[in-house]
Amino acid sequence: MRTDIIRTYKAVHTWTGITTGLLLFVAFYAGALTMFKQTLQRWSEPVSLAVAAPIGADQLIARTLALHPEFAKDFTLHLDGPARLSMKQSRRDTEPMLAIAGAEGDIVVRQDRSSGVDWLVDVVHRTAGLPVDLELGTAITGLAAALYALALISGLIILLPSLVKDLFALRLGKNVKRLWMDAHNLVGLVSLPFHLVMAFSAVVFGWHDLFYDALDQGVYQGRMAAIMRISNPPPPFAGDKTPVRTLDVAAILARSAEIAPGLHPTAIEYRNFGTKAATLRVVGDDPRYLVRGHGFLSLGGTDGAVLNREYLPGQQGTYSAVVSSFFALHFGEFGGDTVRWGYFFLGLSGAFLFYSGNLLWIESRRRPRRGQVEVPSQNRSTRIMAGLSVGVCLGTVAGLSASIVAARWLQGQFLDVNGWSRAVFYLVLVLAVGHALRHGAAPSAPRLLWLAAGATMALPLTSLVLGRTAAPGVDAVALGAGVVLALSARKTARRVARGPIDSVWSAARLEKEGLQS
Repeated sequence: MRTDIIRTYKAVHTWTGITTGLLLFVAFYAGALTMFKQTLQRWSEPVSLAVAAPIGADQLIARTLALHPEFAKDFTLHLDGPARLSMKQSRRDTEPMLAIAGAEGDIVVRQDRSSGVDWLVDVVHRTAGLPVDLELGTAITGLAAALYALALISGLIILLPSLVKDLFALRLGKNVKRLWMDAHNLVGLVSLPFHLVMAFSAVVFGWHDLFYDALDQGVYQGRMAAIMRISNPPPPFAGDKTPVRTLDVAAILARSAEIAPGLHPTAIEYRNFGTKAATLRVVGDDPRYLVRGHGFLSLGGTDGAVLNREYLPGQQGTYSAVVSSFFALHFGEFGGDTVRWGYFFLGLSGAFLFYSGNLLWIESRRRPRRGQVEVPSQNRSTRIMAGLSVGVCLGTVAGLSASIVAARWLQGQFLDVNGWSRAVFYLVLVLAVGHALRHGAAPSAPRLLWLAAGATMALPLTSLVLGRTAAPGVDAVALGAGVVLALSARKTARRVARGPIDSVWSAARLEKEGLQS
């Protein structure tokens, strides 16, 4: 391949990577955590929330609606764990009402003040950590994903000439830059299919409103909403509030098993309970199929007639199956724990790609010391990028760990636990970035690695102090991650102390320039 072509694609790869690398590091690291966001949520809640007096689901519904008949219009029965009901006042309600059986068998109706750790890691993932509303943050992440796709394709073209010879080469030795380059290329190429799926699906998620608007005007001439209403007619007896007995839970689950034997129900969503217009939606999982989050089966509330199976795994139409597969491939919602763990490590490998890419860019712009010439000062852009890389990346790791820990400690202390835990994340992130820019990347890197290690190890320490948790596996993983971060901090400190003096990672260079704190 011609040298000028390789040079052009190398420039594209470098600058698309640099302009999006920090955002995508945050998105990928938080995205890895979203694979186990429900597990993190269970870890952050007091074990007492999962303990309730034994009471039948039908009895729980009847006694709750006797106290609050207004909930009959729209509520959800959760089947994963002790039976409980949740009711939202509106779609934007992040703290719904929760009905559970109390220790004495009475019905306790209160606002759900759980930690929302699952919500936090999801928001950080979708907005790449930007302090903006979800819609704008997702759009910006979509733009970063588009540039990320260019970086992937151009990077593959750059590697083609040396693909066979250097694919599995990890050249160990004193040339640290070459080792990082080999690791960066190997991880990127091996995980290329995963990254292409992430890139293109993130573009669709981030810009779906633009795509729908374009389809509406260009294909449907502004009639898309009307066509969708025609293709999804209202259920029979819609609006008829005549009192009629709604099917009991056992009958609903039996009907679901009859229609979809492989579906494992986790919740039942009720609309207009106790009336002729009642409808049900059985929510469940079927790991045999690619689905959009969960599978759904819509039934009539009085007779169990099938109203909609468009999102039922294995029984979807062609269009819905394609759309569901697209979502499932992005979120890893198929194949059970094996796929979740695979996506977890692939997400971490993606974060490594962006971090290592930044380090390679920084090293490629290093002004080397030649012979006995005085140590040159590094470019301001190089120093700033080094500080941002250390501050943003390590600040994200420390901030997410600290916010998860804070969510558990704040249980019952504040009304808006979501807001407080998110504030902890941004506080740690801003302080980390500020410290790295103020004091330089060299001294900041080991300090922030120690901070990240401490914040991550605080998860198992919190469990020791506050008592057992419903998800002890989180403590084991956090302990292992904390040890890895601590070892990295020690190794980085040695590199800072003993590395080449003409590097931005050298503490000796900072002392010479009078920048060391």
